[in-house]
Amino acid sequence: MQYDPIKHTLGQVFNQTPALRKLFYRLLDLLLLRAWHVRKELKKAEFPENFAILDAGSGFGQYSYRMSRMFPGATILAVDVKEEQIADCNRFFGQINRAKRVRFEVADLTRFVQADKFSLILSIDVMEHIEEDVLVFKNFHQSLKTGGILLISTPSDQGGSDVHDHHPDEGVHGFVDEHVRDGYNFGEIEDKLRSAGFSRVEARYSYGAPGKLSWRLSMKYPIQLLGLSKLFFALLPFYYLFVFPVAAFLNYMDVKGKHATGTGLIVKAWK
Repeated sequence: MQYDPIKHTLGQVFNQTPALRKLFYRLLDLLLLRAWHVRKELKKAEFPENFAILDAGSGFGQYSYRMSRMFPGATILAVDVKEEQIADCNRFFGQINRAKRVRFEVADLTRFVQADKFSLILSIDVMEHIEEDVLVFKNFHQSLKTGGILLISTPSDQGGSDVHDHHPDEGVHGFVDEHVRDGYNFGEIEDKLRSAGFSRVEARYSYGAPGKLSWRLSMKYPIQLLGLSKLFFALLPFYYLFVFPVAAFLNYMDVKGKHATGTGLIVKAWK
């Protein structure tokens, strides 16, 4: 299953007005469990009043939007390889008068370095798409200020790409066939981050038992239906009317719980 065609369709629908874009961001915040975990970590962290953030692999821009609200004194540079999404985001942030604080640029993370610039680097569901991950970690380390934090959300090796449920026709990466690896384990990602220069690394599982069920209900099954036909867009509001309360409760339980295993990892590393 490939996300990009569905992402493109969603972008066309929600990019029509700033109000729809904000609604889209709100829906992503509510439905995506990783957004709940990232929000938890950002609330716990302490930063200077005025500091610089790098959103490394910004996608639709929803995390940059959230951080621009959480940290009104921060400046945010958001980078991605997809020119169309960068243009859309710059246009939207200009429309809501945040272009002075939030800027989007096309960049390849294997080549991107701004030495000693950022107090926070956010990398959400990015590293599983990049073969040269250690090189990117080194670039992140160089780009952070001393004491700065790198926050990563990425699949674990416990089925993070839904690999254990794959159908033979879907290939080795199961539900998501855009990943270059199925996921990290604690030791692997810690070793790679330390080899890149990071002095301290912490990791925990996300998408434990509650999160895995929530993901299937709120994301996997709807996306599979949309992959069959765009006509299912008309049914989504009715589907989520029943599914959302259950998924939100499961997300809450996943964020509050401590998981012995899980299909996602939340990783923090300090320079």
